[in-house]
Amino acid sequence: MKKPLDDHSHRRLYEVLAKINKPEDIQIFLEDLCTINEVNQMSQRLQCAELMLKGYTYSQITELSSISSATLSRVSRCLQYGSGGYSKLLASFVNNREEKNDT
Repeated sequence: MKKPLDDHSHRRLYEVLAKINKPEDIQIFLEDLCTINEVNQMSQRLQCAELMLKGYTYSQITELSSISSATLSRVSRCLQYGSGGYSKLLASFVNNREEKNDT
């Protein structure tokens, strides 16, 4: 049986991600680290979370995207009961986009 990754391995990943400053560098890193399917899934979850934080309903989100109901449900549970990552990190992006659209 394979040994699961230790906390040091996870911490190292978080440290590397935290040091990336440019979207282009994140892109090339994720292209090497993940499959295109994994990147697509993460971007769908992000889009879903942003729409939920803006107040869109489930039906509106499914109309606007190709997000599955399972993904939609998973993101909703994370927003309600998760560690708060979506809300903490996306709130400023959602607010900034809304402010730019108002001007």
